[in-house]
Amino acid sequence: MGLLQDKLKNYREPQKLMEAGIYPYFREIKGKQGTVVDMEGRQVLMFGSNAYTGLTGDQRIIDAAKKALDKYGSGCAGSRFLNGTLDLHVQLEKELAEYVNKDEALVFSTGFSVNDGVLACICDRNDYIICDDRDHASIVDGRRKSLAKGLKFKHNDMEDLEKKLQMCNPDSVKLIVVDGVFSMEGDLAKLPEIVALKKKYNASLMVDEAHGIGVFGKQGSGVCSHFGLTDEVDIIMGTFSKSLASIGGFVAADSDIINYLRHNCRTYIFSASNTPAATAAAQEALHIIKSEPERIEHLWDLTKFALKRFKEEGFEIGDTESPIIPLYVRDFLKTFQVTHRAAELGVFINSVVPPACAPDDTLVRFALMATHTEEQVEKGVQILKQVFKEFNIIK
Repeated sequence: MGLLQDKLKNYREPQKLMEAGIYPYFREIKGKQGTVVDMEGRQVLMFGSNAYTGLTGDQRIIDAAKKALDKYGSGCAGSRFLNGTLDLHVQLEKELAEYVNKDEALVFSTGFSVNDGVLACICDRNDYIICDDRDHASIVDGRRKSLAKGLKFKHNDMEDLEKKLQMCNPDSVKLIVVDGVFSMEGDLAKLPEIVALKKKYNASLMVDEAHGIGVFGKQGSGVCSHFGLTDEVDIIMGTFSKSLASIGGFVAADSDIINYLRHNCRTYIFSASNTPAATAAAQEALHIIKSEPERIEHLWDLTKFALKRFKEEGFEIGDTESPIIPLYVRDFLKTFQVTHRAAELGVFINSVVPPACAPDDTLVRFALMATHTEEQVEKGVQILKQVFKEFNIIK
């Protein structure tokens, strides 16, 4: 056995949870992800998905993906930079740019690679990247890879953000990067206040709309639109793996920024381009979202209902303003026990523990889709109420 194996063999934390029968990850689902899924031979209510629009099993999207597969084949066998650009990619980029009201957009193979690559290349050693301390891991990784000086401010703490901006050289690029919707807690970035500080200190702003697209703003175009601040945001990114029912991601900005990224972003020019089927699926999902406003309206009706019911039943749900509802457990082991017990009773939720949250903020994440019914939400609330009482988390 080599030194690498010696180093890693003592990592046994997952095995401890497995031995206790409460390991909550890599659970197998058989079939499409809808509001009910087949898991381990049982029908389970799905409240652990990011498919806010509920489109992952929509036949129109499946048909669009099949059509693209027939026309273009299964893949492009190369990067966008060389042989992997299809007219389908270019058309989707134009539609996405128009959707989020920016000059141009670039489509990437994953959402993670957007943040990872853009932040790694867009600032140099004389610049600053300033992040909320609850930003997504892809933002954290991109900041770490950048030559720029990395700074973090306390979550949604505008006083701390201003202190960080004051630390920067006024003549250097200062890029503030925030999640529009924070993926675990469900709260929103304070974009109006951030924009005010951006202007005061001559900074730039990038917003991750991964959990905002399909949920907030005009035609579901995101949190920037929701606040009416799209023109004040320099860079917008989004993913296809949530509301757009596919896999991939995009970045949108003015033509100069996109021109630079198109020729310098390593995760774009050195990654195989997004598959035709995934690209067509995302495009069709975008068309559906824009043409069916009632889908988002129903999602918000459900969200308001669920927030009201969880509060009435005594759950601690924090500052969420979105279809992401954190149910705080504040106990590492109980978080896994709750997830396991809920699955036994027919509800799929996700455990959130460090490093995805602070040690004292462990929670289970309850997320809604536009295809849920009020009856399904109420059933979920009642089952989770039973589970939380069993573990003495609520009275």
